[in-house]
Amino acid sequence: MPASLHRCVVAIGNFDGVHRGHSAVIARAKALARKLGKPCAVLTFEPHPSDFFAKSSVIFRLTPQEAKAKALQQLGLDGMIVLNFDAQLSALSAEDFVGDVLVQRLGVSAVVAGYDFHFGKARAGTPAFLVEAGRRHGFAVEIVEPIAQDGAGSLDAVSSTATRIALQRGDVKAAAQLLGHEFFILGTVQHGQKIGRTLGFPTANIVPDPSCRLAPGIYAVRVRFEGAEYGGVASYGHRPTFDNGAALLEVMLFDFSGDLYGKKLDVAFVNHIRPELKFDSVDALVARMKLDADAARAMLE
Repeated sequence: MPASLHRCVVAIGNFDGVHRGHSAVIARAKALARKLGKPCAVLTFEPHPSDFFAKSSVIFRLTPQEAKAKALQQLGLDGMIVLNFDAQLSALSAEDFVGDVLVQRLGVSAVVAGYDFHFGKARAGTPAFLVEAGRRHGFAVEIVEPIAQDGAGSLDAVSSTATRIALQRGDVKAAAQLLGHEFFILGTVQHGQKIGRTLGFPTANIVPDPSCRLAPGIYAVRVRFEGAEYGGVASYGHRPTFDNGAALLEVMLFDFSGDLYGKKLDVAFVNHIRPELKFDSVDALVARMKLDADAARAMLE
């Protein structure tokens, strides 16, 4: 552990999406860290345990590792600790996870977790077990209760699963309510077929994480890079009018001119415009793209 995280308070979990429930756990950890005069970090796992056990990508990752780090950094944490979730870690008993990882390796002064956090072999470690183990090992433990979707006592707790379901139907506004921020894709602009340029709609092409299951369609977006922000319109999908290929995010920035190749963009999804469609002609596609751009501008205003 770096000296800057000595005796840190850790918030533990997968934190996929860094949604409002996760933010509540992190806020509690930060408050406890201030009280104890200690640094505050998140302890998370890669790959996602579900992917490890399935031996393939089965989880729609709302925030792959780099995007998760960016979202967590914006919450003002002192660090993100990533444990490699492998056969050795998955075989640790709950007691050994506490003793070997939390106490010996990390030297935590306190732990904060959500009400549904389970750990150790066969997920035998419960929140109640963690509280009791903390007493025996000499570190504080706080468990955070679920955060309601409507913020006023709904029984449907905010969750990564509910967020994934919203995104899979293209409802990025509902996803933003659950997340507490707009769903975003972080990626580097790559060279493509440059079809958009020939149609009068130059786009920045980003290959999304393979796990992404956002509903194919056209979206109003906000694009951030190098300290600047632009409105835009984005197509996420398979380009059925042309090649019906692998999923691609194609973004046109409004009121921008310049070279974006190699730039890392943060594309935040503001609103859904329409589903992905196959057009009978390029002229029909271009006409609809103009309408999509106008709709995106209106939504962003």
